[in-house]
Amino acid sequence: MIAAQAADSKKASDILIQEVGPLLKITDYFVIATGKNDRQVDAIADEVEEQLAAKAGRSPFGREGTDSKDWVLLDYGDVIVHIFTPQTRDYYRLENLWSDAKIVALSEAGISDFEYSDRIAKIVEAANAAVDANAEAEEAEQE
Repeated sequence: MIAAQAADSKKASDILIQEVGPLLKITDYFVIATGKNDRQVDAIADEVEEQLAAKAGRSPFGREGTDSKDWVLLDYGDVIVHIFTPQTRDYYRLENLWSDAKIVALSEAGISDFEYSDRIAKIVEAANAAVDANAEAEEAEQE
C-alpha cells in the first residue's frame, strides 16, 4: 500500500495495516503509524498525501488533526490513515479496538526492513496466530 510505504519513507514506526472492511462498513483498511513528535507526524501525513496523489491520483476526502498534530487522520474512503505521536497512540490503542481485523503483512506493501515495539509486535503475533488457527480449522473441516 502506498500510504504505508510513504509513512515508512519518513521513518514512521509501528506501521500497521488492518483490513477492517469485514468489521467496519465505512472503510476497508486502516493504516496506522507513529511519528516521534508532532513535526514528524505532520511530515508523514504530508508524504502520504503527496505519494497517493502522485502514484494513485488520489486526494483525501478529509484531513483531521492538523492543528494538534498528535493524531492526524487522512480519509481516502476505502483507506483511512491514522498517524499518531507515541503518547497518543498508546492512549487510544486504536489497533486494539479492531483486534479481530486481519493484519496485512508489511512485506505485501513492499516494506522489508521494519521493527515493531513490544506492544505492536504482540498484536501482530496474536493476529497471525489467529489466522493460522483459522486456516487449520478450515483444513480440518475439509478432510
